[in-house]
Amino acid sequence: MKIFDAPRIRQADETTILRQGITSLELMERAANEAFLWIKQRFPDKETVFKIFCGRGNNGGDGLVIARKLHDDGYLVILRIVEGTGNPTPDFLANFEKLKQTGCEFNTGKHYNYKKHKLVAIDALFGTGLSRELSDEVKEVIDFINDKTAFVLSIDIPSGMFLDRPTYYAVHSDIVLTFQFPKLAFYLASNCEFTKEVVILDIGLDKEYTDVTPSNYYFTDKFDILKRYKPLHPHAHKGTQGHTLVIGGSYGKIGSVCLSAKAALKSGSGLVTAYIPECGYNVLQTAFPEAMVLTDGEKHIASIHFELEPKAIGVGMGIGQEPETQQAFGEFLKKQSNPLVIDADALNILSYNKEWLKLLPENSILTPHPKELERLMGGWKDDFEKLDKLKALSATYKLIIVAKDAKTMIVYGGSVYINSTGNAGLATGGSGDVLTGIITGLLAQSYNPVDAAIFGVFLHGLAADIGVKETSKQAFTASDIISYIGEAYLKIESEIHQK
Repeated sequence: MKIFDAPRIRQADETTILRQGITSLELMERAANEAFLWIKQRFPDKETVFKIFCGRGNNGGDGLVIARKLHDDGYLVILRIVEGTGNPTPDFLANFEKLKQTGCEFNTGKHYNYKKHKLVAIDALFGTGLSRELSDEVKEVIDFINDKTAFVLSIDIPSGMFLDRPTYYAVHSDIVLTFQFPKLAFYLASNCEFTKEVVILDIGLDKEYTDVTPSNYYFTDKFDILKRYKPLHPHAHKGTQGHTLVIGGSYGKIGSVCLSAKAALKSGSGLVTAYIPECGYNVLQTAFPEAMVLTDGEKHIASIHFELEPKAIGVGMGIGQEPETQQAFGEFLKKQSNPLVIDADALNILSYNKEWLKLLPENSILTPHPKELERLMGGWKDDFEKLDKLKALSATYKLIIVAKDAKTMIVYGGSVYINSTGNAGLATGGSGDVLTGIITGLLAQSYNPVDAAIFGVFLHGLAADIGVKETSKQAFTASDIISYIGEAYLKIESEIHQK
């Protein structure tokens, strides 16, 4: 699903109005009605009280339509029109007149008693067009909304959030009901406090416009994933499913390679070999009998030589940073021509030897967490600069970068793919080792590198989404991710059968 910036969203609205022969007021009614229907389904109890805060622009107009529809449907609506939100737009004024005819009260000083958990605050102060800093008056209203006595819904975007620059002051939404397109700002790490959950509402904008208009940002939902998925062929065997080699481990860190190897096999790879130091031989052969094992060095890898010809190689998990290991990794890179998956200490070694980035085969996949990424490309002042630096690093060395975070982003050249699965249960040791194994296993199965990265991150997150329902987020472990990969595949295949 494409992610558009504010000018393209505005153009999508204008194109829809022109091609569908409707007015902007009718489009506002349509969009707000979708929000109303969702709200009614989510809060069916008519004892629910809605406090609706409207600005005087078109986002406030959406709020007025929602207020009118909730009032007409028998809910108690308390409406406040907030000053300091700009001059009223024509569509706002038109809906304000419609609302007055219903008898719905607004800006009232009456006191109401609410039943516990029956108060919902609807934020309709500002939309995607916000370009100025907030006034003190508006900040006071946002503070009032954020006091958390109510469940908070934002319409289209949390008020105060900017689409194209850092946000420092905004509504803390429990759910954002956004229209037609996801917004990049929702998924930036610095904005996590403003958007707990996002629901995308289809408001029927012109499909031809959305299909042909380019974007460099994408939200990888299940529909995108189904296009990338490679079902297992009925006549497949272990030789057709690819041979995965995982290289890593050192004394005390053999578990990381074991997790990667298991994940590669569970992702569908036909064969898996682990290349580890001798100290891990008995551990790996016992813990994971399905894997083959090659060894080098006693407590850490001192050289990397093998005669087998794997289809894909993942390297770095628990490998350590011993001088011998670093030298072995550098020599290994000089001999590679096929894309690699590079994680953990291999990334740290690259950060100490940045000239080795030129040795990486084109379309290699790097999987850094935030600190590893910072070591690789330096710091950033905000998430927008981070994205610019990620795209530059990817383009310079022709790499695919899986920037792991609460919302993982896959960067390839000038394009950014934001993953839609996963939860806080993944914040556990070994989770990244599992991800590396999954991506390497997919690469071995002839997924192209970009698809391996995008599909692998989605599968990893989906396994966690399924698993935490049984284990809880707190008790979820990296091994649990592996256990639920099968159910994640079944979920994806069930979506195919439903199409």
